[in-house]
Amino acid sequence: MVSPFEALAVVLTAAATFAYVNHRWIRQPASIALMAMALGSSLVLVAVDRLGWLQLKGAATSLLERVNINDTLLHGMLGALLFAGSLHINLHELRQQRLAVSALALLATALSTFFVAGLSYGIMAMVGLRLPFVYCLLFGALISPTDPIAVLGIIKEVRVPKSMETQIAGESLFNDGVGVVIFVTVLGTISRGGSVGAGEVLGLFVREAVGGILFGLATGYATYRLLCSIDHYQTELLLTLALVVGGYALAERLHISGPLAAVSAGLLIGNQGRSRAMSDVTRDHLDKFWSLIDEILNAVLFVVVGLEVVRLTVTSRIVLACLLVIPAVLFARFTSVALSLAGFSRTARPAKGTLAVLTWGGLRGGISVALALSAPSGPEHDVLVAMTYAVVVFSILVQGLTLGAVARRFAGGGEVRTSANP
Repeated sequence: MVSPFEALAVVLTAAATFAYVNHRWIRQPASIALMAMALGSSLVLVAVDRLGWLQLKGAATSLLERVNINDTLLHGMLGALLFAGSLHINLHELRQQRLAVSALALLATALSTFFVAGLSYGIMAMVGLRLPFVYCLLFGALISPTDPIAVLGIIKEVRVPKSMETQIAGESLFNDGVGVVIFVTVLGTISRGGSVGAGEVLGLFVREAVGGILFGLATGYATYRLLCSIDHYQTELLLTLALVVGGYALAERLHISGPLAAVSAGLLIGNQGRSRAMSDVTRDHLDKFWSLIDEILNAVLFVVVGLEVVRLTVTSRIVLACLLVIPAVLFARFTSVALSLAGFSRTARPAKGTLAVLTWGGLRGGISVALALSAPSGPEHDVLVAMTYAVVVFSILVQGLTLGAVARRFAGGGEVRTSANP
């Protein structure tokens, strides 16, 4: 049995190795390259195991069980990654795009959930798989929110108009609250075998989403006041770390949205805190510290997501369902974004190519995989995980690699930024 420390050692070593190979020779966005190399390594392990040369699949499965992406991401890494991402979001620009961000985070996510559910239910019937509609709704809820970790990791590598970048980043940071509320509600319906009333759904949304935002603003403001009272960058960095880790843990204990609390606190510290409570030295160390945390955790996450393929249960029908559900999810994304943007197009006309870039830039990542793994065990679980993994892999490897070309084609931008040196 692999110990937790050994599992961490293996994942970190793999992440460092893949990162070096990418920086030295491949020079693609790190999240894409690391996931591709981890996925390739997993497929090699599966092939070697099936050929009977070496029995490595069991060891890899044991390692992934120790890592436990559901607990590691949703109840550990996510707060730090969201805080690091929101630190660099300009609050003034976000206010200017508040209508678009609100429509995308709320309406588009809800619409996409039901569109995906209906389409996937039809696909299951077409390929001969039995998946109750409530499980299709669960799939729609976990796959519709764009993943802030994947989006922020790739969008910073691609040049798009600033307003569009703010819309994509803002949506990805805030739409988790809607998706998680729908997911938890549907999951509760499955576990209780009954229905959930509209009042209960509204109450859950207010407690999770609104409560999380208010909690994040309160703890962020308290930390901001502490930062104003001292000028010692080591202590100030420790305060921000306590804000993220302690605040996220407390939010989960209070049963409110930890992700939205982390985003709200990060926006406050990244704007008010950076401009009014920090010296130049502290700002410099803050940026470097949280950028390093962001890079390390992103590397670990995408390696783990790439390795998860060894645990998939695959049949010919599941493969066919996966191939069909990918365009279905894209169509649902396109339709939900188009309907959401249409509501305010007269008062705030979207930039050229917004619909195309928002559709193709709606990346899914580790959060969707973690939610799928938390679904109830059974035959439906294997189908959900496989479809989720297919959409995530396509999203990161295909959409992520071609987002620059789509931006150039439809928005007149999209030059890829590479940090690698020759």
